Amino acid sequence: MSTENKDKTASLPFFGIGKIIPYMKKYRNMIIAMIICGLIGSLTDIILPLFREYALNHYIGDRTTDTLIVFIILIVATVLLSGTVNYISCSFAFRNEVCINKDLRNTAFNHLQTLSFSYFNQNSVGYIHARIMSDTSRIGSLASWTIMDFVWHTSYLVGVVAVMFIKNAKLTLMVLCIVPIISVLFAIFQGKLVRVNREIREINSTITGDFNEGITGAKTIKTLVVEDKIEREFRDDTKKMKSKTVHAARLRGLFASTMHFASSLALAIVLWRGGYIAESEIGTFSVFMSYAEGMMEPVRWLIDAISDLITTQVNIERFTRLVETESDVKDTPDVIEKYGDSFDPKRENWEELRGDIEFKDVSFRYPDGDEYVLENFNLKIPYGSNIAIVGETGAGKSTLVNLVCRFFEPTTGQVLIDGRDARERSQLWLHSSIGYVLQTPHLFSGTIRENLLYGNPNATDADITRAIDLVSANDVIANLEKGLDSDVGEGGDLLSTGEKQLISFARAILADPKILVLDEATASVDTITEQKIQSAIDTIIRGRTSLVIAHRLSTVKNADLILVVKDGKIIEQGKHTDLIAEKGYYYQLYTRQYEDEATGKALA
Repeated sequence: MSTENKDKTASLPFFGIGKIIPYMKKYRNMIIAMIICGLIGSLTDIILPLFREYALNHYIGDRTTDTLIVFIILIVATVLLSGTVNYISCSFAFRNEVCINKDLRNTAFNHLQTLSFSYFNQNSVGYIHARIMSDTSRIGSLASWTIMDFVWHTSYLVGVVAVMFIKNAKLTLMVLCIVPIISVLFAIFQGKLVRVNREIREINSTITGDFNEGITGAKTIKTLVVEDKIEREFRDDTKKMKSKTVHAARLRGLFASTMHFASSLALAIVLWRGGYIAESEIGTFSVFMSYAEGMMEPVRWLIDAISDLITTQVNIERFTRLVETESDVKDTPDVIEKYGDSFDPKRENWEELRGDIEFKDVSFRYPDGDEYVLENFNLKIPYGSNIAIVGETGAGKSTLVNLVCRFFEPTTGQVLIDGRDARERSQLWLHSSIGYVLQTPHLFSGTIRENLLYGNPNATDADITRAIDLVSANDVIANLEKGLDSDVGEGGDLLSTGEKQLISFARAILADPKILVLDEATASVDTITEQKIQSAIDTIIRGRTSLVIAHRLSTVKNADLILVVKDGKIIEQGKHTDLIAEKGYYYQLYTRQYEDEATGKALA
């Protein structure tokens, strides 16, 4: 569907509400009870002015109090009933809002876990955060409070008009003449408000992203002394937000004030023509006055509700666009049926993974790229092999790893795991047997022990101790006041980069993976920490297929095969001694790096 057609569809009244009905079905009993209580509440509000009519006509007009006791009992009972059902309906509305918000956010968050890396590369944290928190909050309010208020106000208006028709049809028709005016005004303003509110939501996502970058990048901002630039960019975004919000407020204000003026005509008509009624029945005139004045609030609410609904259409569009986004990498229905998915794995059907990898006539280009990174690439990696992937920064060294891990799918050809196409088994089956250590380590909020157990929830203290010993992280644990139970802070910020790297390394080992990926795992650590990690690697990779993305070539001299990447393509491959003897691109990289290291040592 083109953008133009989407905008036209989105501008239709109440478009998108059908998208959230599946989330409401689960709570239909609660919603039905809420609606019934709302109907009873509006009925009591319609009845109350009729008590006043009876009192004026009977007790004052006829000058008698023969039914006063019954009258008092009935009016007190009506008021109590009104208060009770209003309390119940509000309670149900609150519970319904909380439950629907929970389901919407769970759905969005769980769906994010299924999306491939390309989605996160193309969308900022602020953009995604706004959809999960802000948009779902607006939708939850619509599916609860808006529905309850709509039931009350609509049924009140319908009931009031019905009673007014019974009392005086001619005067009622004169009051209802404002309806066509309201319809025309709605048609004029609705499209404009949709467009403006869509722009506001997009700017809000940008501002959320600014907040995220300002917090997560605080150290970089200070060290680069770019506070003024960041502040200027943030001010520009908030200025845009202010401008669009003020424009939307003016539109809504003009919309509401014009509609309020039209609805106020109802009261003026009653005051103008109601004198004829007052001559005969003062009680009936009182009812018309009460209803004409009482119609103001429902009409005004409906005006605001229409405006809010227009705004919420944008939230619904954005939320449904997220949950309807399909991953570039997904398992087939047959695979899911046999192996399960990420949230309901059928581990009893999982075959044991050995670790043989083969690229068979693989061609690949990234989803947003035009050129092939790999073309008709073939490579066999037997179980237990140590494969090194080297090249300059930005050369595209991660491509092969991304394909092995099924973070991306081959454009053509096959990646075979243990002789079978990786797509014939589930992503979780594969990922459960891969240990991945990133250049920039990430730890979850919590303690060191909790982070290690992400690698293996069933690990014993003995298993944890062995993993820590293997990566020489003993000193890190010993220097912390609470040892393994020390808090690492958000993202591991209470630890140094080297300490985080050692913990993430131990976490990967604790999972006992058949395939181990080291993505420049020693590039961001100091020399001493690198030596600790490097001394453990030779032991760790035994009995595993390992893929090592390396910047420092001295660390991969003993690899079974070295793949040399330049400009996103593999231009050389072989053992270290063979590549040095060829005196090609690898030879240039190695000698240049060796000279730089030797110069650094001499200067030191």
